[in-house]
Amino acid sequence: MTVIFQNGQPISPKARGSVTALGNFDGVHRGHAYLLQSLRKQCPDRSLSVVTFEPHPRQLFFKEDAPFRLTNAEERNAALAAVGVDTIFQINFNTDFSSLSAHDFVHKILQEQLGVTHVACGECFAFGKGRSGNIDYLASETKSLGIGLTVVRPLEDEKGIISSSRIRHLLRNGHPKHAAELLGRVWSVQAIVQHGDKRGRTIGFPTANLLMGEHVEPMCGVYAVKIALPSGEIHTGVANVGYRPTFGHHNECRLEVHLFNFDQDIYGQEIKVWLHQFIRAEKRFDGLDALKQQITKDALDAKEFFNALELI
Repeated sequence: MTVIFQNGQPISPKARGSVTALGNFDGVHRGHAYLLQSLRKQCPDRSLSVVTFEPHPRQLFFKEDAPFRLTNAEERNAALAAVGVDTIFQINFNTDFSSLSAHDFVHKILQEQLGVTHVACGECFAFGKGRSGNIDYLASETKSLGIGLTVVRPLEDEKGIISSSRIRHLLRNGHPKHAAELLGRVWSVQAIVQHGDKRGRTIGFPTANLLMGEHVEPMCGVYAVKIALPSGEIHTGVANVGYRPTFGHHNECRLEVHLFNFDQDIYGQEIKVWLHQFIRAEKRFDGLDALKQQITKDALDAKEFFNALELI
């Protein structure tokens, strides 16, 4: 079971002495898994840990940017646990921490506080106030402290480096299947079902409504989806991501999910939604009849997609 230390919790003696990977790990994609596997292979007899940051540093420095995260903290930590991380050191990335020097990050955090014995990171890892610490500095300081260092080249495919930014680009352009290839799993959103305006049920398509929050907004439109309830039940459905132009402008991006053969009250429950296939772009309809006709077609397209998957 993965142990998580956060919000300045004291580090237990058992957690000290680990080998650790450094980074934000947004998405925990195949490149991140490769970094962790490389470290595990090099130090097989040591506990494997991750030093990561919450919130993502970009959220502190670029507050006006559009939401961009592939995974929130809970999703990221679950994904790290799934790839075999034993301990997660989740550092509160606030103004005070952002002012910490590169020297203090290595000496006070990595050595004194966490007691790590070996560090791994990507070639572009930078740290400390103003990103003043680079790989050469990290190598020098860790060597002086007797801490091992592994710098891992990024994992690439035929189109380039596998990165969080590349996956965001694919999602924003309506390519969830390609994003899944880089993630190593289907991209998902985890959020609490909200009360909506209940228009869907008036046309025979009730929906579970979720706010995208800090998640990156995929291309607005309709998707074939699966969901998981807190009970572990899995259901298929069709979902719309967007601002519902037929009903006027809305400021918040919503994920509205219609589940097939489903009649449960799930308001207030936290569900997980996987975006499997992009069906069509979001558009405005002249009235409810046209909208209902299109949703009927969308639902059939989603069902055909999942039926085809079962035949593979």
